[in-house]
Parts: sequence; C-alpha cells; structure tokens
Amino acid sequence: MTDPPATPTRVPYSLTRIGVVMEPEPGNPNEAEGVLNPASGRGPDGELYLLPRLVAEGNVSRVGLARVVVEAGVPIGVERQGVVLAPDRGWERGVGNAGVEDPRTTWIDELGLHVMTYVAYGPLGPRTAVAVSDDLRSWRRLGPALFAYDDALDMDLNLFHNKDTTFFPESVIGPDGTRSLAVLHRPMWDLGETRPGQGVRVPAGTSDERQSIWISYVPLDAVRADVSAITLWRRHRFLAGPEFPFEELKIGGGPPPLRVPEGWLVIHHGVTGAIDSAFSQQQNVNYAAGAMLLDAHDPGIVLARTPEPILAPETDDERSGIVPNVVFPTAVEEIEGVRYVFYGMADSKIGVARLDRVE
Repeated sequence: MTDPPATPTRVPYSLTRIGVVMEPEPGNPNEAEGVLNPASGRGPDGELYLLPRLVAEGNVSRVGLARVVVEAGVPIGVERQGVVLAPDRGWERGVGNAGVEDPRTTWIDELGLHVMTYVAYGPLGPRTAVAVSDDLRSWRRLGPALFAYDDALDMDLNLFHNKDTTFFPESVIGPDGTRSLAVLHRPMWDLGETRPGQGVRVPAGTSDERQSIWISYVPLDAVRADVSAITLWRRHRFLAGPEFPFEELKIGGGPPPLRVPEGWLVIHHGVTGAIDSAFSQQQNVNYAAGAMLLDAHDPGIVLARTPEPILAPETDDERSGIVPNVVFPTAVEEIEGVRYVFYGMADSKIGVARLDRVE
C-alpha cells in the first residue's frame, strides 16, 4: 500500500521579479492615473493577454485589453488593444466616483468560459461583480455577487463591501457534498464606512474584525443550467486572516488559485500601516505578497502559509507611485513551461515576477 502524501509544513514557492511590463502611455487620458492590477488569460488565438485596470483622471477605472509581448520565453511588454469594460451601469457609478476595478479572470474549462470578478465602485462603495466571456473581448455582465443567507453566521453578507474575489479554475466538492465552484473573497466589516455610527459588525463565531479571506461555493449544476447562477454564493466560511507581521492590518486574495502538487497555491497580499477609510487612496501602507497552500480536495483547509513575504516593495517602481510601497499580485500565467505572476506596482505600473518551486 502506498502511503498518502505528507501534509506540507511550508510553502515551497518563491517569486523573483523580472521587471515592468506596462506603464501609463503618455497622452492617453484613460491611463492618466496609472495602469495596475491586471487580470489575464489566453485568447482563442492562443495569445496571452492582460486585462489591466486603467485609471483616468478623477480615479475612474476601466478594464483594458493588452497582448503580452514575449521574447525568449519572458514577458517584456504589451500591445494595447482598447477597453473591454467601462463603468457604464448605474450600479458601477456613484456621485463623484465610478469604476470597474481590479479584475481577476479565471478560465473554467467545465463552463468553457472566462469568469471575471471585478470591483464595481458604485453609489455605496466597492462591491464584487461578475462577468463572463469566451474570447476576453466581449464581456457579458451578470451583475453584483449575491450572498445566500447562512443562519449559522447570523449575518447577511450582502450588507458589506467586498473585494479581492477569485474563482478556482476547476470544481471541488463543497461542504454539502455537491460538486461546486469555489470562490475566494474579502468582506469588509465596517458598516460605518457607508452609515456613520454603525461601526464594525462581524458574523457569529468571528472574533477578528480585520479584513480576511473567506471562501464560498456555487453548485456547478446550477451554473451549467443557467450561467447567471454563478452570482449566487452559498456556504460562506472564514478561510484565513492576518497571522504574521507583514499582514498585520489585513489580507486579501490575489491571482486565481493555482493547482500544484501540494494542493492549491494561493498568492495573496498582506498589509501593514494605517488606513483611514476604505474609499481613500492611502499613503501610509505597505502591501507585500505572501502565499498559502490549501487542501487539494477541501480548499477550505489551510495547510501551510509563508511567515514572511515572498515579494515586498523594494524597487523604485514599487516604492514610488500613486500609492507608495505596494506590490499587489493579481494574475498568474504559464509561458513555455514557466509560471509568471503579474502584479500592480505602487498603483501605477504593472510588473512581472517568475514563480519557482524551491526544494
């Protein structure tokens, strides 16, 4: 009899920065305040594309499309191909603010679709929304994510802002035993952001008020029957919160989880410093990248975490920008057998780092 694989006690992966792949184009009004935090995917033509967040004057964000230029197997730049999503729905626009922000895209082969999650910066602030596409160019909005009531939590998650959302690329067995799509997200518990005096509320059984990564599930059969069902999330559970010094303030998800021999690799960000408001651009924070491994069969179980960052702001491009001292990973792709992570640099540019397995 073959012994089962040992549970990993560490995360054997590292990031090595390569350089900048995209920065604001001079004279382009859509990029006046930065290009950052891209999604990614392979188009029907087999080419690799980024879907960067493009920020115009006034902090108005759109999602662009850019083909990745590769030389000798290494991404070195992009060719812009326009805007694919703009804040042209009422629930993506408020008074004095608007945006479709920080997209993440996951190709889910069981659906034959790219699934995009993004932040709709609407009248009441940031809210996760979902769109789907089969070519990365034409996106069908499915609307804001909705959270089915869970009596065990004694809380309606629809009351709260939510960010940093990513779908797993393949279905798993959910807590109820059904084959499901799993999704990571980050609820923001401070109701005082939208209604002063309400303060911070947390679900039953939750003692830490800091923003953390949660996991929810969507029955696969329901989505196959009607893709709009992918917006109704169920069986919400806390997954991981701040644990180490580099993530003392909060943590949030990064690129879509990556299937590796040890389970699911989740690259996330950890934040230190001080944040006055969820709606303000902060200048006194530090965003670094960490990683964790989740169980292959039950991604609601954390197997190991990095006690220190695997990428931290060190270069001038990472330390100086719209929001200084930020590395913010949001996409991971394979090029000629090597995996690369794309990340926001100080909310101003897009960098790339090589992901390696280390013994």
